[in-house]
Amino acid sequence: MQEGTSPHPAGSEGQPSAGRLLVTAATYNERDNLVRLIPEIHAIVPTAHILIIDDNSPDGTGRIADEFAAKDARVHVLHRPGKMGLGTALLAAMRYAMDHDYELMLNLDADFSHPTRFIPQLLAGMDRHDVMIGSRYIPGGGSVDWPLSRRFMSRSVNMLVRLLLRVPVHDASGGYRCYRVARLRQARLDLVRSRGYSFQQEVLYRCLQAGASVGETPIVFENRKHGKSKVSLKESLRSVSMLVRLGVRKMVGLDKAERAQPARPHGGARG
Repeated sequence: MQEGTSPHPAGSEGQPSAGRLLVTAATYNERDNLVRLIPEIHAIVPTAHILIIDDNSPDGTGRIADEFAAKDARVHVLHRPGKMGLGTALLAAMRYAMDHDYELMLNLDADFSHPTRFIPQLLAGMDRHDVMIGSRYIPGGGSVDWPLSRRFMSRSVNMLVRLLLRVPVHDASGGYRCYRVARLRQARLDLVRSRGYSFQQEVLYRCLQAGASVGETPIVFENRKHGKSKVSLKESLRSVSMLVRLGVRKMVGLDKAERAQPARPHGGARG
């Protein structure tokens, strides 16, 4: 699934060819990062629209996003009443992309652990794939300043996903991705159960079930320099438990039977 790409994909004046691109980022207390992130994205893809999904950040991240949106029609904001889980934030972003007829949706973390310099490689791969993953685990990829415990958990989760869900990629847990929105419409997002970090693996699984072609391009994950990580041991264990549950449902045929049922409207996540 590894995808080799040029660092300067074709596009006007050296810019990547983005189509109608929506770049999304879920935020909670990312004020200092957001003021740098939005200009950096537009320096790389000036035509991209940006959607910030903010979970009522106490530090005023949502207000900063609103200030950008008031000055720039390319910036949009979804305000949510509180912390509702990464999975539900990304589902909201996908619904927004579908409802507003974007061609591509590229998601990245707002804390710069997903460096914006890799956006062109992800977009270049969309010429041949429906999903492109920024991968830490193919040649050329890696991570910087990441604790050993997080490395071990990430590797273990990826091994579990390959074993239980038969997802044939090296980095199924990374959130730095680009999706073809037309393929998201075909994926059974209404069956998604994950609310937290296991969402990344489950939505990839649903895309593959819908016939998506998936590629990977190397990225270097850089541990956040500002702010506090949202990943906790409790959330990590909950995500592993959800993946095991999905794997068991797949093995005993419950997932296949569920997919045979009509899709629920608007792709809402199940409990």
